[in-house]
Amino acid sequence: MMAALLLLLLGCSSFPGLLTVQINQRPIIGILAQETLDLYRYGKTYIAAPYVKYLESAGCRVVPIRLNLTHEEYERIFHSINGILFPGGAGNLKTSAFAKAAKTFYELALKAFDAGDHFPIWGTCLGLQLLTMFTAGKDLLINTDTENIALPLNLTNAAASSKMFWDFPPDVYKALSTEPLTGNFHHFSISVQAFLEDEKLSKFYSILSTNNDRKSVEFVSTMEGIRYPFYGVQWHPEVNRFQWQQHKAFSHSPNAVQVSYFLADFFVNEARKNFHHFPSSEEEAAALIYNYSPRYVPTSDYIQIYFF
Repeated sequence: MMAALLLLLLGCSSFPGLLTVQINQRPIIGILAQETLDLYRYGKTYIAAPYVKYLESAGCRVVPIRLNLTHEEYERIFHSINGILFPGGAGNLKTSAFAKAAKTFYELALKAFDAGDHFPIWGTCLGLQLLTMFTAGKDLLINTDTENIALPLNLTNAAASSKMFWDFPPDVYKALSTEPLTGNFHHFSISVQAFLEDEKLSKFYSILSTNNDRKSVEFVSTMEGIRYPFYGVQWHPEVNRFQWQQHKAFSHSPNAVQVSYFLADFFVNEARKNFHHFPSSEEEAAALIYNYSPRYVPTSDYIQIYFF
């Protein structure tokens, strides 16, 4: 009986008469572009290549989502992709084109989930900060001394049973809290105190880990939606496998690589629960990141960057 139930959950049809769980075998995840700052001569907006590699490595395709499109254009994209990633970077949480576009997808995902349409969102660094602001309705961030530092996570009691971490191998899960596997490159954070004191945030997200900056300020480092499939990390899992600058706190240990893979795999599997698709194969092909080539920029933080 237990074996049959397990096979059912895995979508196996070996037992006649058992219903199978449908999954999307060809998931496509959007990555939201950002305004270019110091490398403006290459293009007005960009996506760092490590985010593309991070998602593709777990078995999906990627669509770059341009800025300053109309609401109708963003809606069409939303109904064509299976999830979205808000990357880290720099930008105003309220006035930037990045923030405005991200809010559109956040609101569309909320409405869709309430109607039974599972659309996951992942926020890394600035992406997590945007998620907290959209949910709280205000900017609760504070300055923290967290630039270029690798840290072990202070996992909360909720982490072990969380959607994000429950399938981690025990040794990798343990390493998360004992080894400095998570690269932090941010100047702002949401403090644990501010998070818990805000009723909207504390009811919407579960804190999976916290950390302390160099001055012992405690901040939220990992969170996930209690009801909605929204996930945020203040740190950068993509760097463990795809960035190699020696002056940066990028952990490349075997456990660090495993953490990066399992998180990418988790989010791509969340996107497999969504069945949005492009109206035609031609429109799908035209939208994919394959139509662009990353530029090698050795002086940048990312080394390889897609510019638009």
